[in-house]
Amino acid sequence: MFTRIFGKPKQETNALATLDKLNETLEMLEKKEKVLIKKAASEVEKAKEFTRAKNKRAAIQCLKRKRLYEQQIEQLGNFQLRIHDQMIMLEGAKATTETVDALRTGASAMKAMQKATNIDDVDKTMDEINEQTENMKQIQEALATPIGAAADFDEDELEAELEELEGAELEEQLLQPATTAPAAPVHVPAGRQSTRPAPQKNTAEEDELAALQAEMAL
Repeated sequence: MFTRIFGKPKQETNALATLDKLNETLEMLEKKEKVLIKKAASEVEKAKEFTRAKNKRAAIQCLKRKRLYEQQIEQLGNFQLRIHDQMIMLEGAKATTETVDALRTGASAMKAMQKATNIDDVDKTMDEINEQTENMKQIQEALATPIGAAADFDEDELEAELEELEGAELEEQLLQPATTAPAAPVHVPAGRQSTRPAPQKNTAEEDELAALQAEMAL
């Protein structure tokens, strides 16, 4: 991105220009090598013709020129090897430089981000996050509590109130007059009158006491 905005760095531009120059020189040497190979082959053909013509001196001259061309071809081959070696080294150096530049750019960006991020701001942000999380937990717990479950009654007070109700109920029952149903008349056949004495009628106090005893027995 920085390359697109600000252009290529000077070192990278120089490396690319050098690689282009080396490529041009390599192409030129390869062309010269092809020409010399053709000339050497031509001298060989000439030497064959002179040999067939029994012109030994001319044939030897052709072979000498062929040797000279071969020496130049070998020299051009060495030049090409040197250029290839230089290109490989330059490409490696270029890759190393690009890597270092990328690492330097990353380090600068990280340094800038760390400078923009204050540790106090981070601590404050984390405190706010923890506070909001705790508030949300309390809200969720409040919403999850069943209706009426929050009421807390004193068991002792409830027991005392129940005893008062039981005492008042018992007192009310004691104050009510006892009521007894009249006994059904017993029909006795004539001539068979019971000789038992008639039962004595209970007083109101005795009836009330009997009723209380019956209730207490329940």
